[in-house]
Amino acid sequence: MDDLAATNRTDGETGAADLAAAPGTDTGPMPGGRAQPKTDKSEATRALILETAMRLFQERGYEKTTMRAIATEAGVSVGNAYYYFSAKEFLIQGFYDRMTHDHAADARQRMAHTRDFAERLQIALVSWLDTAAPYHEFAAQFFRTAADPTSSLSPFSDESHPARATAVELFREVLQGSDLAPKLDAELGELLPDVLWLHLMIVVLYWVFDRTEDTERTREFVRRSTPMAARLINLSRYRVFRPIVRDAKGLIQDFILPTIGKTAVK
Repeated sequence: MDDLAATNRTDGETGAADLAAAPGTDTGPMPGGRAQPKTDKSEATRALILETAMRLFQERGYEKTTMRAIATEAGVSVGNAYYYFSAKEFLIQGFYDRMTHDHAADARQRMAHTRDFAERLQIALVSWLDTAAPYHEFAAQFFRTAADPTSSLSPFSDESHPARATAVELFREVLQGSDLAPKLDAELGELLPDVLWLHLMIVVLYWVFDRTEDTERTREFVRRSTPMAARLINLSRYRVFRPIVRDAKGLIQDFILPTIGKTAVK
């Protein structure tokens, strides 16, 4: 019945029948309608569907890949595929989630032995480029969809909050684990992780359109922009720059943070 229900609607549609297709697990929905596995078997099935989708997106392109094709290649029912991902776009959310966690784990390991803020920040950005490298060829398809401000795939949307919160927390660790953190204004230190995440979004945008070998221009952009950003943040601790810092905090609080969905900053 679940396969029939999935067959009688388009790929983008969702419905109660999707959740009724549960493969015998007690699970709840993740933000954006994604099922949250709670057993090893269900987690393996979800991972298989996601990995199959990523491969087909690379081979056929995002637009030409249907949920039915993904289910067939993964060897699961269409209803089962819709149970874990209630629409094709949430496969991209799953991709965001997984890559963000992989990036955070890799960056933490790389920066474990340094307290220099500029070095930690550059490590975190380069780690993202290395983690994302296998997906560069078809990344433009994803980010073209994500550029729509009304899309749940936007990195600023509420649906993207789990992945964004993971990334912001990583940049909080970049700052708090550094020798600079104790010297900064406490309120500015609280806002900076979100600002550093926005810096990453600029890097991502440049990376999407970079066609140099091994995205070398993006890597050079990171190498040159990171020390500059670190110096500016370091200067904020001096009294003479306090008025500018207060103005910057006001701009961040009034104009930047309200655009980032469910921001991690209270």
